Amino acid sequence: MQAAGIEVHRGPRVVLKDVDFHLGRGEVVALAGANGSGKTTLLETCAGILPLSSGSVTWRTDGDEERIVRDSDGRRNEPPPMGLTLQRDGMCGEETAEERLLISLSVSGRSPDQKAISQMLSEWGLEHRRADRVSQLSGGQRRRLAVLCGLAPAVLSADSRIVLLDEPSEGLDESGRALLAGWLRALARDGHSVLIATHDEGVVRCADRVVRVSNGHLEESNGSSEGEPTLLPEPSQSVEPSTHGSLIRWAIRMEMRNPVDTTGRATPAFVALLLAYALVGEIDLGHAGSDLLAALVLVPAFITVVVSPALVRRLAEADCGRWWNAVLGPAARPTYSLIGASILLPLPLTYLSWFVLAGPSDSTSESEVLCWLWLPAVIMIDVAVAASALHLLVADLRRASAAAASLLLLVLVWPFLQLTDALSVIMTDGMSFGLGMGDPLVSCIIASLISILVWAVAIYLPDA
Repeated sequence: MQAAGIEVHRGPRVVLKDVDFHLGRGEVVALAGANGSGKTTLLETCAGILPLSSGSVTWRTDGDEERIVRDSDGRRNEPPPMGLTLQRDGMCGEETAEERLLISLSVSGRSPDQKAISQMLSEWGLEHRRADRVSQLSGGQRRRLAVLCGLAPAVLSADSRIVLLDEPSEGLDESGRALLAGWLRALARDGHSVLIATHDEGVVRCADRVVRVSNGHLEESNGSSEGEPTLLPEPSQSVEPSTHGSLIRWAIRMEMRNPVDTTGRATPAFVALLLAYALVGEIDLGHAGSDLLAALVLVPAFITVVVSPALVRRLAEADCGRWWNAVLGPAARPTYSLIGASILLPLPLTYLSWFVLAGPSDSTSESEVLCWLWLPAVIMIDVAVAASALHLLVADLRRASAAAASLLLLVLVWPFLQLTDALSVIMTDGMSFGLGMGDPLVSCIIASLISILVWAVAIYLPDA
């Protein structure tokens, strides 16, 4: 890995300035320095998490090709398979210890058997807690799991891998630190490369090279390379890395285990439906009444799509989102917005709202409405993805006043009004396929295009 001429800002402060750094094959490098000196910043920059004001970070792939992970021109690519442990663990409390280890391995292209999993968990004192959720582990056990998940992708790989560890010994007892030292030396022996940000002098003594970070600059010295290599598990079967698939399966599993998202969206939608039912008896179903009825039919679905997704809170927990950002690269935010969107509820809620508010009817016009009611409901999914992207944008803002950015959701009222107009026309005049302004199809297309534009701005503007 090579970082060339990098400059990194944390707000108005320049943390790293014109820094050159390299990580060679088969070496352990320790980043040392005082609190706030920039150790974590350098490590996260090498992982591609932080934007650069200047310079570039380049990794070498298994095919011996250079890949720009991130540079100051805005280019960003998914890094090659790696191991990563963040200072705040990067784990969601709802996943089990075994699930977390398996996810760390699947995103790095490893498919171990249960024997290897049990061996690693047992060696790190976690075998008896493998089925327990991360939130149920003690602080020391949680840290052991986070460190193991950072080391395992390299341990089980026959190809050279990079491992990035941020304060891995924090929270470990003496036996854990001794185990860490043995695994570090074994990884270096097997040709893997390890970069560690640490205050622990015991870990520093394990390094082949020590890089001290001070005032935005680096000072290098030779390390002691202390410690005896430990016998590691045998490398496992290699498979194609599954970063996006792993994220999708992880998100679905977390929601099925604790359906916060479904409950949080459905509850206000049903409250809105009950309120609309109380009002519908007073509506005169003339032209103006059809506009109001169309709005009331679509309101429950609209509420479900603008509610903040539970995924935002799960990603914010213990820097879980930063871990996924590192392993997914630039595709993280678009994938989050799709996973976090309410894509299942709009269609059934829209039909339920129609039957509750409009009531059963055998008329031809009512049949045509039922035939085409799916169209605005499906376009509502585009609104859902845009709303999810806006929530992610707000969550990424660091300022205390950034909560006001939630007002950006008001722009989604525009596509909602377009869909309301389309449904109202279908109710009064029937479905038409004209391309004039005010035709249902055109109104739906406009609503979709507005949503796509909002999504693109929310997803790509922060990285521009």
